[in-house]
Amino acid sequence: MESNRLEHADSTLRGGILVLGNFDGVHRGHQAVMAAAREIGMKLQLPLRALTLEPHPRTLLSPAPQTPFRITPASLKNRLLQALGAEEVITLAFSPELAAMHPREFVEEILVRHYRARHIVAGAGFVFGYKRTGTMEDMRKWLEPHGAGVTEVALLRDERGDIVSSSRLRTAIHQGDWETARSLLGRNWSIAGVVTRGSERGRSLGFSTANMELGEIIRPPFGVYAIRAHRTGEAEKHEGIANIGVRPTFGGVHEILEFHLFNFNGHIYDQEWGVELLRFLRPERKFSGTEALREQIVQDVNACKQALKAFKEQPLE
Repeated sequence: MESNRLEHADSTLRGGILVLGNFDGVHRGHQAVMAAAREIGMKLQLPLRALTLEPHPRTLLSPAPQTPFRITPASLKNRLLQALGAEEVITLAFSPELAAMHPREFVEEILVRHYRARHIVAGAGFVFGYKRTGTMEDMRKWLEPHGAGVTEVALLRDERGDIVSSSRLRTAIHQGDWETARSLLGRNWSIAGVVTRGSERGRSLGFSTANMELGEIIRPPFGVYAIRAHRTGEAEKHEGIANIGVRPTFGGVHEILEFHLFNFNGHIYDQEWGVELLRFLRPERKFSGTEALREQIVQDVNACKQALKAFKEQPLE
């Protein structure tokens, strides 16, 4: 169940545990926070909800134009949080008015009055309210008179002692460091979105492709990838090949993901799919014409099938 606006959040789960955060990526650090919240929920016998913001605050608060930086779109983020135990994902509409709200007002008006939170869980160092001036200690102080508790979960560190964070994950994806990205996520990174029809040039090249807009999603290195893909709501995964970039051979400038699934004949358009990037095969480049591109595609497909054969199965979510 998902609530998209504050005024519509008349949830039957009021009075439960609220887990606060942006949760972009739903990486291992976020997973640790959710695990701690689940334990508290079982101990207190209270329902568990995640409360997050859309759009991402960085979109409105940064003075400079933002290059794409999102790790997970909202729909995928919500599904991942629900898989981690959230009975509901509440999405507050982030606005200039919400950004200007005094931290104490946020606690008392939203957390207490509106959601009647019995317990708040967040990662260490979580800040909120006007200019991010509210701290977890403030929240503990303001919630105490209302009989609500606060748990601050220690930041998760990896084997080298580095903090697992969304910023580290963004850097890894942007640089194509998939080993680090997998380590931070606990799974392979995937791009999710609605599949659309393209120019159908792929069909003329012998490989029909489906397109997916990248939108706000952070850009990995442009090029060809071995992938697995699945339709949202279905567990079955289909192997294939994808290109991320602008298709320079055809003079393209629009950044897009296009992919082809092997041995798949089902309907795919106008549906939401997740595309999991497994192996980077080669950078995107411009070819002299369609014949040269066709020859390269044959080589790419052969290389892709070899990479998929060698790849050990890992869960998408």
